[in-house]
Amino acid sequence: MEYKDKNVPEVVIKRLPRYYRYLGECLDQGIMRISSGKLSEKMSVTASQIRQDFNYFGGFGQQGYGYNVEYLHNEIAQILGLKNGYKAIIIGAGHLGMALANHASFEKRGFAITALFDIDEKKVGTKINGKPVFHIKDIERFIKKNNISIAILSLPKSEVIELADKLAEYGIKGLLNFSSAEIKTAKHVAVENVHMSDSLMTLSYKIKLEEDKENL
Repeated sequence: MEYKDKNVPEVVIKRLPRYYRYLGECLDQGIMRISSGKLSEKMSVTASQIRQDFNYFGGFGQQGYGYNVEYLHNEIAQILGLKNGYKAIIIGAGHLGMALANHASFEKRGFAITALFDIDEKKVGTKINGKPVFHIKDIERFIKKNNISIAILSLPKSEVIELADKLAEYGIKGLLNFSSAEIKTAKHVAVENVHMSDSLMTLSYKIKLEEDKENL
């Protein structure tokens, strides 16, 4: 697929997984065709914005017909790289790491969680959701031997920054960071920082906004 414009805005990229998820729900319901207007109702994005988003990738729709749901779902999967079968590891087998290892949506979306890594000798040698836990000292060899692309970081902030640079050297292509540290590493490594506390504070703002409206 040739993109019309490779400089796709970040806000558009962040909407693509939502499009993918909703279109998957449509397929589950047997819906095979959908208009931009119907998509906009679900996405809380205008129909014009949806068409503009898709135009970055060549369009996909037919005037008077709308979108073929299965085709669009597959095309977005290709854009997002979901067909590439990226392999991932989780670093940190604490409560969050264990929850992530048990999260069904990773493999449903095409990401294979292959192993976890930790320094706790009591956890090393065990399995979480069928995935082995190895000692962190073995991580370089494992990454190179198994062609791992993604590292999911569920570590304390103090341990993440130095480790991120090492992972880049070992060949990791992407970091999903659940610590509160803002990671910046080699240019060839993609980083997605997940701040759950930021989401909670945003939720708090929305609740307060509604309460303020009620008190007017």
